[in-house]
Amino acid sequence: METNEQGRAAITQALENNYFEGIYEGNIGLLNEIFHPGTLLFGDVKGAPYAKTLEQYLDGVKNRQSPKDSGKPFKGEIIAIKIVNSIAIAEVTVKMYDFNYHDLLSFHRIDNKWLIVNKMMSDINE
Repeated sequence: METNEQGRAAITQALENNYFEGIYEGNIGLLNEIFHPGTLLFGDVKGAPYAKTLEQYLDGVKNRQSPKDSGKPFKGEIIAIKIVNSIAIAEVTVKMYDFNYHDLLSFHRIDNKWLIVNKMMSDINE
């Protein structure tokens, strides 16, 4: 069984190399590597309710100008990772365009790989 230190390192690497990079570059391939196919996304954006399937979310990422191509600042930051056996929660922030997202990402270790199975997000004012 993987230790919490190994799990934290694996989740950190996946967040940095797949989640943040995938969002920054608009790279659906990178994002598909970290999301479970059945992932649902919920939250609010600019005060409006937000609910999407993974397919809807990835389609939006694919069809928008990426933060990288926009030349505007982008910053992804890991605030905390909490692991309990084969489940985990990662708290992260993603600043891009005029958004400041605070995400709570639920992970599950499936076939020895940490995958996001749920994304809760809120666009916060800072």
